[in-house]
Amino acid sequence: MEQYFPFIILALAVLLLFVLPARQRKRMQEQAKTLQDSLTVGTPVMTTSGLHGTVAGLADKTVDIEIAPGVVVTFARPAILEIRKPAQPIQDDAEGTTGERPADGTV
Repeated sequence: MEQYFPFIILALAVLLLFVLPARQRKRMQEQAKTLQDSLTVGTPVMTTSGLHGTVAGLADKTVDIEIAPGVVVTFARPAILEIRKPAQPIQDDAEGTTGERPADGTV
């Protein structure tokens, strides 16, 4: 049995270095495809570069994102990192002003 120990260790190393990362890459590709398929016009998104905007148009390989009123930029679909929650209106009781704050609570 001791003569097979190096082969067992080698087989475990191959499993850890090649098979498990390949499974994780496949899972990440499936998640990216699900995200791409769920995009619709009006969806708030964030790109891989951190730019926030709203989907204004969709094509096979590109996405038009409105980053400010009347300002639309075109990105490759893989540049969409995540779908964001819409901004929620807030009421500032001290000053009586109304503004918008992202749903995740960041300022």
